[in-house]
Amino acid sequence: MVDGPTIATPLTAMPVAGRAWHERWAMTQPFVIAGHRYDDADVVVVELRAGDAIGRGEASPTSYYGETVDSVLAQLDRMLATLATDPWDRLHDTLPPGAARNAIDCAMWDLRAKIAGRPVWELAGLPRWQSVRTAFTIGIDTPAGMADRARACGHEVIKLKLGEGDDVACVEAVRAALPGAVIAVDANQAWDAAQLAEFMPHLARLGVVMIEQPLPRHADAALAAMARPVPVCADESCHVAADVAGLRDRYDMVNVKLDKTGGLTEAIRLVGRAREQGMGLMIGCMEATSLAIAPALLLAPQCAIVDLDGPLLIGHDRPHGLAYASGRVHPPSPALWG
Repeated sequence: MVDGPTIATPLTAMPVAGRAWHERWAMTQPFVIAGHRYDDADVVVVELRAGDAIGRGEASPTSYYGETVDSVLAQLDRMLATLATDPWDRLHDTLPPGAARNAIDCAMWDLRAKIAGRPVWELAGLPRWQSVRTAFTIGIDTPAGMADRARACGHEVIKLKLGEGDDVACVEAVRAALPGAVIAVDANQAWDAAQLAEFMPHLARLGVVMIEQPLPRHADAALAAMARPVPVCADESCHVAADVAGLRDRYDMVNVKLDKTGGLTEAIRLVGRAREQGMGLMIGCMEATSLAIAPALLLAPQCAIVDLDGPLLIGHDRPHGLAYASGRVHPPSPALWG
């Protein structure tokens, strides 16, 4: 059993006031995955105040998790009203995972760090901040279009969105453009078992290091009987730590996203549970600014694949945003988070 992190600076005796709002950030270009197209990144931001200290968190409502901006803001209204009278340590596990809890949980970690005058990594018992190599995600396009973007992005690790075209040809084109790149692919539940069995040998031949969520989460039992020469990673099939036990025979890795876990607290539990079960780890994100990426960056050193490129996909960022350079993302300024 993996317990959550011990909170070194409880706020049980301190009233907390909060507010939440919606922001829309235009993408640099349409971002296409199987079944969805994104022209903008819609995020919610939470700000918590205790005395003179302010903590902030950001989350992305996700339609294929059944969320909208309005539904998440309504959840936040209820959560923030309760937070005014109940401490977060007691409330956290009574609330559902998802974007609303993520925004408050990350804001609370930031607030605690501000009050304590200590970084979140220290409060949570995590490794010290460090820069890490991140993947760059390329949305669905023609093989030539995906190869062009891969060639221009300047990253050694590439994640390709697949599921709506000639998928093997797309991977072949990117591999020809970048012979030395680390390539992962993500079908976003778009394939069936027959397609995966057909594609798997080609993806292995092309040196793909991971296939993310190839089958629909309600149909992934087929993975248990399949040879997996390329590791398969659970995304939509794994949200919280309790999900891990049922996935060991189907998946080799899990993708940790704070918008799924409902914040850093549960993400720490999920990482611990997956490691106990001998599963590999990936850390991922939605389309978001650096405020959402900074908490996830704390878990990146424990993950074989880091996919924290949200600010690169929207092409601009909030003040004090994370620094991206030469395919790496660097720790945040205290003015941003943590």
